[in-house]
Amino acid sequence: MSNILESIFNIISLAFMISGTFFMLSGALGILRMPDFFTRIHPSGVIDSFGAPLILIGAAIHYGFSFVTLKIILLILLLLITNPTATHVLSQSALIGKLKPLIRDKK
Repeated sequence: MSNILESIFNIISLAFMISGTFFMLSGALGILRMPDFFTRIHPSGVIDSFGAPLILIGAAIHYGFSFVTLKIILLILLLLITNPTATHVLSQSALIGKLKPLIRDKK
């Protein structure tokens, strides 16, 4: 019975890690494809706020309940608090520094 439960936890942790990797890769592709600074901030926020925590949740499930898991949970909370704030500050400082968003002509 213990072996089956361990296999289920491994599958769940793998699913979290794969989905986090997907969001990290799609965010990295978004950073490369977006035309200006303000649109590149969004994929970087997705990487920081969604991709990394999913991978860390998968690692926490994989390690089980231990001191390492507590550290991972604290790291996730730190990421979820600091990264959106940093993204907001970057965009505000770019606006204050007179960086203009790219505006395309409507056809």
